Amino acid sequence: MTNHGNRSKCRAAIEHSYLSESELLDVGIQTVGTNVRISEACTIMGVENIRIGDNVIIDAGVVINCKTGSITIGNHVHLASGCYLSGSGTIVLSDFCGLASGARIYSATDDYMGETLTNPTVPEEFVGVKYAPVHLGKHVIIGSGTVVLPGCSIGEGSSVGALSLVTTALDSWGVFCGIPARRLKERSRKLLELERLLVQRG
Repeated sequence: MTNHGNRSKCRAAIEHSYLSESELLDVGIQTVGTNVRISEACTIMGVENIRIGDNVIIDAGVVINCKTGSITIGNHVHLASGCYLSGSGTIVLSDFCGLASGARIYSATDDYMGETLTNPTVPEEFVGVKYAPVHLGKHVIIGSGTVVLPGCSIGEGSSVGALSLVTTALDSWGVFCGIPARRLKERSRKLLELERLLVQRG
């Protein structure tokens, strides 16, 4: 193979390959907005239970499991590579949310106290899965490797630093970090003015 051929093959391997608009419509996602880019190298289960807004990017390596429940993704949302969403208890990502690489959101959990059996190989009557919705408000950003547990909604404008564990609901407009995630300080609201300018630009 020529050097040119090698370069072309390398470029094709490096560049992201996203599903076309027609392919997005064909896969059966409940609703899909405009300017949506979903990598061919992500895994989505339960497409019929997923709604996606406008200007959304889902990178390679993302896994979305929504065979039951529902997941709603708003406008201007980015899911970076390696993110995992378990939507069986319902997940909502509001407008301008961002999940950094490896962030994980769970809306269901097995029983860890030994009262029931666990894992999906066991019939349903023998397990004690608990479901609880997770809602991320507008402008929430979740750092790399952070885990959000079932029922732990995060208020508008808050950020959660990398490698944190969210074990309870978090207030709006805070900067949180740690295990468990704790409020460190107030987050700036300057981004709201930038949102206004973006919306005005259309």
